[in-house]
Amino acid sequence: MTDSVSVARPATGGRRKIAIVLFNLGGPDRPEAVRPFLFNLFNDPAIIRVPNPVRFLLAKLISGRRAKVAVEIYAKMGGGSPLLPNTEAQARALETALWDEGEVRCFTCMRYWHPMSEEVALAVRDWNPDEILLLPLYPQFSTTTTASSLRVWNQAAAQAGLDKPTRLVCCYPTEPGFIRANADLIRTGLAEAAPHGKPRVLFSAHGLPEKVVKDGDPYQWQCERTAEAVVKELGIPGLDWVSCYQSRVGPMTWIGPSTEEEVHRAGKDRVPLVVVPIAFVSEHSETLVEIGDEYRHLAGELGVPHFVAVPTVMTHPAFIQGLANLVRQVRAGGGSVCNAFGTRQCPSSFSGCPHAAGGLRAAG
Repeated sequence: MTDSVSVARPATGGRRKIAIVLFNLGGPDRPEAVRPFLFNLFNDPAIIRVPNPVRFLLAKLISGRRAKVAVEIYAKMGGGSPLLPNTEAQARALETALWDEGEVRCFTCMRYWHPMSEEVALAVRDWNPDEILLLPLYPQFSTTTTASSLRVWNQAAAQAGLDKPTRLVCCYPTEPGFIRANADLIRTGLAEAAPHGKPRVLFSAHGLPEKVVKDGDPYQWQCERTAEAVVKELGIPGLDWVSCYQSRVGPMTWIGPSTEEEVHRAGKDRVPLVVVPIAFVSEHSETLVEIGDEYRHLAGELGVPHFVAVPTVMTHPAFIQGLANLVRQVRAGGGSVCNAFGTRQCPSSFSGCPHAAGGLRAAG
């Protein structure tokens, strides 16, 4: 994978100032931050869908119970999550790709750990842009990710007195640059696995409780469209592939099949695995530890002939150019919410889609 090439930028002069806010989940930057990070996560009404004070008490309980195991997970990555520096690298690459659009500055905005919406909204206000674009680093829309980030951003922007024209890119599950970047990285993984047998590709996304999807969340539908688009881009006849879901927590029934189940099936079938983090665009615990360590170890125990963990798209040039194209499309279009195609793409049965009647809107 090659990083984006730096391009000399002209003097800004009187060019229009564009603030791009990159939404991401965030992660603890040190062991002491693990428990408050987990509390913030489980105290989100989009994650634990019960009213306060019950949610607050559950968040306290769950974060306390999970903290020790989580600290051990982050210890494998040096004591903290690499998500923030990875997102910062993507921000700088995107600024470079958009040098001709105006005076562009990308702000990283994390949902559950710093920098969070309150501090980022103040920084954007102080920079005083002419317009704001909210660009989630969640390619597939979910009420648990993009909608949650947008809700707290709108609150923070209002509190900060940030009153600028604002637009949201709600999703880009089949954006061509995102698809090409994944296909490029998968080809390398397939070439590595091929000497060990016909590989099976697992498109692994973070899971959701079934109830969330049944309530109208389009995330699973969009993840499957992403996988189909990548398979089409690969153009490999007879490719063995499946969409699956990881990171299950709690007693609820989650969407499936689970990635763990698919690793077991590959062991029975004695086929090499190429595991693709299809809903993640930067490395963090779910990719480096859950896929790269835990599933790899499980595959070895189950007799999987070879295991390849495909890296995330990170600053792959095609992905960064795809994000830049999204920014240009949104700026050229109308409306406060854009899915990069100008029209709603989710079936009407998905009431959680922000293009549905009464759906989410970016403030500003």
